[in-house]
Amino acid sequence: MFTSIAIIGRPNVGKSTLFNKLTKTREAIVSDFPGLTKDRNYGYIRLGSIKSFIIDTGGIGKDESNLSQNISDQAWIAANECNLILFIVDGSENLTSEDFDILSSLRKLNKPYITLLNKSDKSSKSEAINDISSKGIKDFLNISAEHSKGLDELKKLLITMLPEKDDEIVTDGKKIAVLGRPNAGKSTFINNFIKEDRLVVSEVAGTTIDAIRIPFTINGNEFVFIDTAGIRKGYKQNHKVEYFSYVRAMHAVEESDVILFLVDSEESIVDQDLKLINIITEQGKPLLIGLNKVDLLTRPERSKIYDTKRMQSNFLQDFVKVEVSGMKGLGFKRLFRILNSLIKKSQTNYSTALLNKHLNKFVQRSAPPSAGGRQLKLRYVHFGGIQPTTLIIHSNQDKKIPANYKRYLENSFREELGLKSIQLRIIFRKSENPFEGKVNKLTDRQIKKKKRLMKHVKK
Repeated sequence: MFTSIAIIGRPNVGKSTLFNKLTKTREAIVSDFPGLTKDRNYGYIRLGSIKSFIIDTGGIGKDESNLSQNISDQAWIAANECNLILFIVDGSENLTSEDFDILSSLRKLNKPYITLLNKSDKSSKSEAINDISSKGIKDFLNISAEHSKGLDELKKLLITMLPEKDDEIVTDGKKIAVLGRPNAGKSTFINNFIKEDRLVVSEVAGTTIDAIRIPFTINGNEFVFIDTAGIRKGYKQNHKVEYFSYVRAMHAVEESDVILFLVDSEESIVDQDLKLINIITEQGKPLLIGLNKVDLLTRPERSKIYDTKRMQSNFLQDFVKVEVSGMKGLGFKRLFRILNSLIKKSQTNYSTALLNKHLNKFVQRSAPPSAGGRQLKLRYVHFGGIQPTTLIIHSNQDKKIPANYKRYLENSFREELGLKSIQLRIIFRKSENPFEGKVNKLTDRQIKKKKRLMKHVKK
């Protein structure tokens, strides 16, 4: 189940600090200077079986400047789209008229929300609790985001308030999310692939504004295409339709088994594509790059697709690329064969014996370097989970391992296991020496021998 949580409040009440604590990142810049957050920040939080998309918004204020109004508009867009709202106020001081205005608007949304009194540990003279109670709010939490106080209680409350299921999700069939920038040809590709005009196709960018699910069957096996809206550059700042498209595309990624990222081959890969691919791969899903509209290119032009610096970057070398034409149906069989194999590969569990066989081979080929003044020893490896494919290596070090050796192991496992286009994560864990601190118990004979030898020691 995938849900969304928005954090709203006036400037400098601790929204970004709370966001960083919940997501366990430092994505949001934190400062005592009010109004530092101007755009939405996005992250993820896992609560039991629930994975939620969490949004840090800019402060909602009364400043009538265009910038302030835009920040407030962005915050309310996030609040409208999400499943649950965290309304945060500064509990170290009395509530302001801005707080009350936000509360009034919040109630009109008719959405579940949790009121949080942040920084309440900093002052004992605050009337914030009385102010909240006067507005009829009986259920609230006192927290300190900075010191992580009350956050465990907050997480438990979130689990009880977030929806348990999403009726929109199609449960049957392997799901293939189709993503890309506007007019990459996503809807045309799906229509021609399933040989039905199921989706509206237009030359006007942004015709698709929602994620649309299309079930289909191949060789008796059920699949679901999820057609998403094209994500534009500057999606964080644009109007609410753009933002809705982005959030729903991320929901589709979380729901899917594999991602097909379509690129307009006439433009090749651009910076916006790289940013989107990076965001998508953070969720651990396998990703195939489809170079669409190749029918519009000559043979020399098709070969130049791969000559760009972006296409030749180390980042893109880990992904399979397929040339297709959504209009002409070119490359469909090969593309689908690869998509199906990626689904199976991304859900494969690897035996400990197989992984350790490969690890020993990698170590013999390139011995581990010193780390933190100690020789790095890789003891064993075992499988840790899927999407991303996770390997856990136990060693005498879990930190200070050289980045180049980590990359060497990742590339070696990726090549040996055939994990191109599959997200791979390697975790290092320090394994304690089981004999450290233990002393062998001496036998009676050994004790007598020790005493006999001690007599000859000069004092």
